[in-house]
Amino acid sequence: MRYLILQEQTGLRFVAMPDSHMYQLVALLKRLHKEIGKLTIADRPELPVIVAECTGLELLSDACPVEEGLAYVSRLERRFAALQESEYPLVSLLTEIRALQAQLEFLNEEE
Repeated sequence: MRYLILQEQTGLRFVAMPDSHMYQLVALLKRLHKEIGKLTIADRPELPVIVAECTGLELLSDACPVEEGLAYVSRLERRFAALQESEYPLVSLLTEIRALQAQLEFLNEEE
C-alpha cells in the first residue's frame, strides 16, 4: 500500500492505494487540476493539493482517518458526474475517473 496525503479546505486527507495504482491516482488529480479551469460552470468542485506520497503511514490521531482509494475515487466520480457542464466535454474526465474506479473495483473483487 501507498498513501497519498492531500490538503483540502477542511484539512488533510489520507488516501490508501495499492502501490500498482498510485501513479494513476496522482496523474488523474494532476489532470483534473489542469482541466478544472476550463469548466464554464460557476460551481467548480474544489480539488485537493497533493502534499506527499509515501509507503508507510502511522497516524497518531483519529482526526484524519485513512480513506480507501476506491471510496475516494468513487466520491470523486460522483462529484464530477453531478456537474451541469454544457460547454466543456466532461466525458473525457469522467472516463478517466471511471477507468481507475473500475480497476480498483476489480482489485477488491480479486482479494
